Amino acid sequence: MTTGKIGVTTENIFPVIKKFLYSDHEIFLRELVSNAVDATQKLKTLASFGEFKGELGKMDVRVTVDKEAGTLTVSDRGIGMDADDIDKYINQIAFSGAEEFLQKYKDTANSIIGHFGLGFYSAFMVSKKVEIKSLSYKEGAKGVMWSCDGSPEYTMEPIERSERGTDIILYIDDDSKEFLEQSRIDTLLKKYCRFLPVPVISGKKQEWKDGKMVDTSEDNVVNATEPLWTRKPADLSDADYLKFYHELMPGNDDPMFWIHLNVDYPFSLTGILYFPKIHANIDLQKNRIQLYSNQVYVTDQVEGVVPEFMTLMQGVIDSPDIPLNVSRSYLQADRQVKRISGYISKKVSEKLDKMFNDNRSEFEKKWDDIKIFIEYGMLTDEKFFESARKFFLLKDVDGKYFTLEEYNTLVSASQTDKDGQVIYLYATDKESQFSYISAAREKGYNVLLMDGQLDSHIIGLLESKLDKVRFVRVDSDIPERLIAKDENKESDLTPLQTEILTTLFKSQIPEKENTMFLVSFESLPESEMPATVTREEFMRRMKDMAALQPGAGFYGQLPDSFNLVVNTAQKSVKQITEEATESLKGSVEPLKSEIESLNKQIEDQRKQTADNKDASTDISELEKKVTELRTRMEKEISDYASTKPIVRQIIDLALLRSNLLSGASLSEFIKRSVELL
Repeated sequence: MTTGKIGVTTENIFPVIKKFLYSDHEIFLRELVSNAVDATQKLKTLASFGEFKGELGKMDVRVTVDKEAGTLTVSDRGIGMDADDIDKYINQIAFSGAEEFLQKYKDTANSIIGHFGLGFYSAFMVSKKVEIKSLSYKEGAKGVMWSCDGSPEYTMEPIERSERGTDIILYIDDDSKEFLEQSRIDTLLKKYCRFLPVPVISGKKQEWKDGKMVDTSEDNVVNATEPLWTRKPADLSDADYLKFYHELMPGNDDPMFWIHLNVDYPFSLTGILYFPKIHANIDLQKNRIQLYSNQVYVTDQVEGVVPEFMTLMQGVIDSPDIPLNVSRSYLQADRQVKRISGYISKKVSEKLDKMFNDNRSEFEKKWDDIKIFIEYGMLTDEKFFESARKFFLLKDVDGKYFTLEEYNTLVSASQTDKDGQVIYLYATDKESQFSYISAAREKGYNVLLMDGQLDSHIIGLLESKLDKVRFVRVDSDIPERLIAKDENKESDLTPLQTEILTTLFKSQIPEKENTMFLVSFESLPESEMPATVTREEFMRRMKDMAALQPGAGFYGQLPDSFNLVVNTAQKSVKQITEEATESLKGSVEPLKSEIESLNKQIEDQRKQTADNKDASTDISELEKKVTELRTRMEKEISDYASTKPIVRQIIDLALLRSNLLSGASLSEFIKRSVELL
C-alpha cells in the first residue's frame, strides 16, 4: 500500500470544494455519472480504432444505493484505470484525462464530456470518504483501490479485480443522508442524466403487488440514449415531436409548431425548440429551455445562449461548444455563445418566414398566438426585427391581416394628414371603443386592433422604424381631428358665449378622483354627437408607460386628463347656447366687462414696473377683486346650469360612450333619462 498527498496548491482545497465549487451539492451525481459515461465512450472509441481488441460486453453505468452500508456507488465497464492513471488523473487535481484524450482523438472521439478535471472531487461535497476500485482495459493491468477521507492524504493499494471498469464508492456524510434514498437518486438521475448516450441503471423496475410497490428482476434504465434531437428530422413524424414535447413539458397543450436545430459548422449545435401556447399574461419563467452538452444536462438558465425573446419558448438545445466554468452550470458570454445565439435567432426567423410564404392562411390562424414571440423578438433583437418585417402582421377590427407594406398601401391615400404623415388608427378594445371605431369607419378610415400584451410597446417601435407613420388611438380625438386634413372649423361662439358655455359644461362634469377635464368647442356636422370625450394620445401613452415603471415617474404623478369636445352645431347644444346667453347675459356680461377692465389695469401696472425699476406697484388688491368677480360669475352660471338637466345629460352621454360613467353617476343618468322621456 502506498500513501501520499494529493497534488493541490492549497491545503484548504477540500473545504472549498465542499462549500463553494458547485452551486448545488446535488450536482455531484451528474459529474460522477458523466465521468462514467466518458470512460465507457472512450473504450468504444478505442475499440473502433482497433486499440482495444477485447470483448466490450454490456456497456452501461450503474448507480447503486446501499442504505445499510451508507454508500452510493457509481459503476462503469469502461476504460478503467491503473495506479499510474489514478496518480495522474486523480492525485493531480484539475488535470483532465478527457482533455488529453480529446486532443488525441478530437476528430472521432465519442462524445467526451469531462472537460473540467474537478468533476470527480464533487463527490466530497456529500461524502466523508470516497473509494475508487478500478481495473484498466490495458493488457496485464492490475486492479487498484484508492481511498481518501476528504483530507489531502490518500491511500492506494493493489486489489484483486476481474471486471474491467471503475466503481466510485461514496460513504455519505451524516448531513447528506438524503442521497441514500432511492427515490431521491432516481429524481436526480431523471433531471441530469435522462438523455445520456450510455444506458444508466438505477435499481430495479417496480410493480404493484400485495398492496405495495415491489422490485422486479428487470433493471430500471433511467435514460433514453438516443433523444429526439440527435436524430435526423427526415426520420421523424409530427407525432414523434409531440410525444417528445409532452415528455419534456407534461400537462401542457400541444405546441403550435417547432424548430429542429442541426448544425455542424462553425460550431456544433442540435436541439428542438417549441412554440407553446400562451393563454394569459406573458409567462417569463426563464427555465423552459434545457441546455445539454453531449446529452448531459447542464442548466435551464439559458439567457446567455438563446436570444432574450426565446426565453418564452420551450425545448432542448445541445452544444459541446458552449464554454462553461468548472461547475458546468454557469455560462460564459463569449464570442462563440453570441454566434450560437445569432444562429438560433436566424433559424427561428427563417422558419417563420417559410411558414408565412408556404401557407399564409394557416400562418394567419396562428398569428394571435405567436405574435407575442415575434413582437418580443422585434423589441429585443435588432436583427430579428429586420427579418420579421417581412412576415409581421397587423390585424384590423374586421379580423383582416396585412403585412406592414400591404397596410401602408391600403391606407396611405385616405389616411395621410396635411403634414404628409400616414396615420394608423387603432383600438385596444373592440367593445368599449365601438362607437369611436364606428365614427372613424364612417369617415372611410380603417382601424387596427392592437390589444396584445406587447402592442403598446410595438407601436412605439414601429413609429421609430417606419417612415412617416404615426399611430393614433381611435378615441384620442373627435373623428374630424384624428387625421388632420386641413384647419378645423372654429366654433361660431362669441367671447361671452364661450365664457358662459365653458363654465356651464365644466360645472356639471362629475368629480372623479385624480381626473381633470378640459372643455373645448368645435363646429362639427349637426348629425354628430353633442359632446365627445377624448384623451390626448401623447399624455395617455406617457401615463401608460409610467404605470409600468416602479415609482411611476413624473407622468405617473399627473392626474388623468380628458377633453370634453362640445359640438356647437348640434341642435341641443345650439338651444342650450341660445337659452343660456339670453338668461345670463344681463348678469354675466357686466361681471365679464369689469374683470376685463381690472385685468387691463393689472397688465398696465406690471408694464410700468417693468419699464421703471424704481417703481413699486401693489396689485394684490386688484387681483383679489378679479378673483371675487370670477367666483361670482362662475356661481351665476353654475346655479343656472344646475336647473338644466339637459347639460348634464349631454355630458353623461359622452362619459358613457367612453366607459367613464359608473356608480352613482350612472344611476343618476338612468333616472334622469327616464324623467326626460
